[in-house]
Amino acid sequence: MTAQRIATRVAACATVAVLAGAGGTVAQAEDDIESLPAEQIADRSRDALLDVRSLHLRARGDLGENRSSMTVDLSLDRSGNCAGDVDLGKGKGSVEIIKRGDSVWLKPDSDFWKNQVPVGGSTFESVLAGRYMKGSASDTRLRPVVEACDLDTFLELVSDNAENAAGTFTKGKAASVDGVRTVPVTRTLGGQELTAYVDTGGAHYPVRITVKGDGADAAVDFSGFDEPVPTATPSKDETVDVSAVLGRAPAQS
Repeated sequence: MTAQRIATRVAACATVAVLAGAGGTVAQAEDDIESLPAEQIADRSRDALLDVRSLHLRARGDLGENRSSMTVDLSLDRSGNCAGDVDLGKGKGSVEIIKRGDSVWLKPDSDFWKNQVPVGGSTFESVLAGRYMKGSASDTRLRPVVEACDLDTFLELVSDNAENAAGTFTKGKAASVDGVRTVPVTRTLGGQELTAYVDTGGAHYPVRITVKGDGADAAVDFSGFDEPVPTATPSKDETVDVSAVLGRAPAQS
């Protein structure tokens, strides 16, 4: 189940690549962000993102470098709760994911079992019979999902790489993204253009980041800042314990 971790990490890396500004933001009126230099807009947007307690992200498209095109649609928070799904693309399968507290629920579809678990996948699918596989967050086999569900993990990637500013920054004309007025900041790095569309109002969050060039054509949308992750979890009738599907978890050393 590493697809979610890969997709979430890619979203974080795209954020790092375009929001790693030059530092030293000059104080400006909150409604004057459009007059700032591109690097300072990137700084302000990055700092706003690092302060969030929860968010919704949707990463989609082709990231190049022989990576598969996939979509991750996920709400997550700093308490490690999450809800959403990962689509591996092109009929490769998808997985619905819910994590609440110490419990994790996974619901792969038929294409997932067929393509990702060619040996034994049909048996696992028949055992689940359309239900969720439920496990503990401490189960080492579910660790990739647990790590990807933690917003702190995502934000640490952004924070740890914030000082590695390189490439050329440019600022574009104001543009509307899903009804939000934004100012685009583009960072040219190698053979790629990475553009952050920064909300000109409020806290100046990045609402979209695009990656284009060198085989990549992808986008990451951010929304639901500080909104709670959905709390609904599957009922007992809708779940099967992970041990019935994958066997007992190996003892931890």
